[in-house]
Amino acid sequence: MFDDTLKNFKDLTPRDFRILTGIEIEMKNYEWVPVLELKKYAGLSAEKLSYHLERLRRKKMVVGTLDPYDGYKIYFEAYDALALHTYVQRKTIAAVGSEIGVGKESVVVEVLKEPEIEIADPEVLILKLHREGRTSFKQVKRTREHLVGKEHFSWIYAARLAAKREFTIMKHLYPDISIPKPIDQNRHTILMEVARGSELSKTKVLDPDWYLDEILSQIRLVYSKGIIHNDLSEYNIFVSDEGVQLIDWPQYITKDHPHAEELLRRDIENVVNHFSKKYMISRDTNEILKDLLENTTFESDITGEPGIENPAAIEEPEEADAADVFEEGDEEFAERF
Repeated sequence: MFDDTLKNFKDLTPRDFRILTGIEIEMKNYEWVPVLELKKYAGLSAEKLSYHLERLRRKKMVVGTLDPYDGYKIYFEAYDALALHTYVQRKTIAAVGSEIGVGKESVVVEVLKEPEIEIADPEVLILKLHREGRTSFKQVKRTREHLVGKEHFSWIYAARLAAKREFTIMKHLYPDISIPKPIDQNRHTILMEVARGSELSKTKVLDPDWYLDEILSQIRLVYSKGIIHNDLSEYNIFVSDEGVQLIDWPQYITKDHPHAEELLRRDIENVVNHFSKKYMISRDTNEILKDLLENTTFESDITGEPGIENPAAIEEPEEADAADVFEEGDEEFAERF
């Protein structure tokens, strides 16, 4: 749980972060990172390293094994702490609030960012922590475009790649498409503006025809960029007096996908069915899809992943991550919500 990570966060020392980062980096080479490999990151004697590892184990930041050798690995609790530490070092996050959403593949938390002007109030943002692979590796591998064809991948790789992919497409779409503004990204997390309004599934709108038209208009705009959301429903659409915002983009596909038309139809159908069941509005999915396919003008011929580098390049921490955690000084971090 992220709350447990937050409770332990203040007790972690720069040396602890060195050890956790060492395990993170070496997990690309080992299922269990040997203690001998960790010595080069920790700069400690065997006795002191053993003390720190036992301390981290009690905090559930690491797990260890003695078979076939003395080795360690990290799970989400430690990965959360490493990402949070990097944001604190960057001064992107000054305080953390409570969880506001927990799903099978992500956790959403409110955070504060210090204002650039002293007299201004802190800015409330959203921290999304990806959890791909937590429940079922087979399900994630089967349904994620960026993992197709990869025979071996760890949960770290799956979650990190999903966050990088989602952040990249959000930057590609914003501000032309109505989505929360992407702010920053680290490891398996994304920092973004708070979505306006409330979730469509939990809201009764006064003018449903208008909101349905707004959502379909956004679908068309996204498609004009060669992109299909591929997971659109009433659960990841926010509505407000200002309009609509679309969230949750890690499963997006491009228009050259072999099943693009089928998946675009599914997105449209999910939205149309919601308005039909809740507001008795009748729209023909086939007509909407036909019009969209025949009359959309594409901004450019997008083939492949827009702006996404070789996925293998992000399997281990960016150099900035390691540099951040190797700083001896650390700023005081407090819960201020």
